[in-house]
Amino acid sequence: MANIIIVGCGRVGSQLATLLSQGDGNVCVVDRNAAAFSNLDRNFNGNTLQGVGFDENVLVRAGVEEADVVAAVTQSDNSNLMVIEVARRIFHVPHVIARLYNPARERAYMQLGLDYVCGTSLVAEEIFSKIMSGHGSHLDTFGDFEVLRFSIDLSMTPRGRVKVGDLERNHGIRIIAFERRDGSMSSIPTRDSVLYHGDSVLACIRHDLLNSFSVYMMQR
Repeated sequence: MANIIIVGCGRVGSQLATLLSQGDGNVCVVDRNAAAFSNLDRNFNGNTLQGVGFDENVLVRAGVEEADVVAAVTQSDNSNLMVIEVARRIFHVPHVIARLYNPARERAYMQLGLDYVCGTSLVAEEIFSKIMSGHGSHLDTFGDFEVLRFSIDLSMTPRGRVKVGDLERNHGIRIIAFERRDGSMSSIPTRDSVLYHGDSVLACIRHDLLNSFSVYMMQR
């Protein structure tokens, strides 16, 4: 069972916390603003702690001495860097991940051996995948929507297939394009197009529906 600390409870932090708390991990979310915890989904099954994420005493209270992962996802690159440096250098946390907004710093992070996700392409699932071997590939973000490519898992549906219109209507997503599993054809679908288990799908999904829709995404 993993012990995970998430510093920052904005859109990304709250979604990440919900995703991870549904598994076997012990999750603690830290934010200096207690009101930020209202962003957490009602299905969140973890702990919250108000405080500055790079403060050693706050991290100790969050359980950093037993932590397997610390993810810093605040809106400040400097704060995120301070969090992961304190976590790895002082408390020797084995896996630290930082949210990075400024792509000009990527080279420095790589040289330092820091694990990061650049803010220009960040969603919670990218960090989730680094921690839990998650689903699909994130391509872009448009406001509240994420564009993903993944192999669709229809093993739980009758005969392993579904109409595009039914999938879109029932799950609030839009299928942009698809390719057959064997590469025999690709298409921009109509509502009557049929998807089969294992087909590759390009889809636009509202970020707050990603957790529930992930059952249709094959694990890598």
